[in-house]
Amino acid sequence: MVLPDNIRPENSLYVTGAFVLSVLRKYKNIHLNDLYEEVCKTHNMSFNIFMLSLDWLYLINAINNKEEGVSLCI
Repeated sequence: MVLPDNIRPENSLYVTGAFVLSVLRKYKNIHLNDLYEEVCKTHNMSFNIFMLSLDWLYLINAINNKEEGVSLCI
C-alpha cells in the first residue's frame, strides 16, 4: 500500500500523503473534518485512505494531531 505495484499510484500512501501535506501548508491548524473536505475538493479519496495517509504522515513525524487540530511538524 505504501508503494503498491498492483493499484493505481494515486492510491498509494506517498501520493495521498502529498495531497494532505499540500492542504496543510495552507493552514496552521485545521480540524480533521475540515482537512478531509479541503483534500476532497481537489483530490477524490475515500475517508479510509485519508485516515491511512494521516497515520503514515504521523508515523514519519510529518504531522501533529492535537485537540486543536492537525498541523505540520516544524
